Amino acid sequence: MAHTAGRLPLQELTAELATYGIDFVQLALSKAIADIDLSTGKLSPGLANYIGEHFDRAGIRIGVLGCYIDPIHPDPAVRRAEINRFKEHLRYARHFGAPMVATESGGLTTFKASDPERYESIGWDIFKSTVEELAEEAEKWGVFLALEGVSSHTLSSPEKIQRILDEVPSSAIGIVFDPCNLIGADVERQDQIVDQAFELYGDRIILAHLKDIYAEGEHIRHGKSGQGLFHTARFLNKLQSYKPMIDVSLEEITGSEIKETVSLLNHLRDK
Repeated sequence: MAHTAGRLPLQELTAELATYGIDFVQLALSKAIADIDLSTGKLSPGLANYIGEHFDRAGIRIGVLGCYIDPIHPDPAVRRAEINRFKEHLRYARHFGAPMVATESGGLTTFKASDPERYESIGWDIFKSTVEELAEEAEKWGVFLALEGVSSHTLSSPEKIQRILDEVPSSAIGIVFDPCNLIGADVERQDQIVDQAFELYGDRIILAHLKDIYAEGEHIRHGKSGQGLFHTARFLNKLQSYKPMIDVSLEEITGSEIKETVSLLNHLRDK
């Protein structure tokens, strides 16, 4: 994640990231770049190329734009603003050098207070409508709409991720596979959840996220990869067999931990 280095002026950001020994970032524009107004309506081919060229000179590829909106926000006006922001990212993604724009799917219980019985179906219908619109936009610009599943979100399970792929049959939709987010608190079933995901839509995965699961009493938290309860080596080898050379974004990590973590992950994968 480019904002692992903090929210910095563009030149300082790329200089700092260049010290990490990485060749790829996931870039959330406003989270990472402090000296440019990147609010909705500000992007242009020139600005996107300007930012992309700074990363390129640092030897770093922008593999994905992160634009994590709430695609089922209960306020239609807010939701429309979020959709428009995401569509702008889709239009200019290629000028940054990025083949995809990523988002999550909105909270599973968003509509529970207003309709305790039908809240899941209400959220699903709104999510599907949003995905249809965004997938159509992605198709126009030759980029991927990258959807990430989370156990507490609308895409809460491998089955629901497969369902959206079936119900919106666009080749412009790809999946961001964050196994720890999908596992949630169901740590004992992690291998079953991961294997089911690969079996259902392994061919549609276009990006992976990696962190780890740590137990604190009865609660779990996420932290840096490779030293917790998640079966990291097994996942990396499975990922390599389905999607060799896929980009992997490291989460829950600080800049000083990156080199050590990458070394550990390479060891686990080789082992």
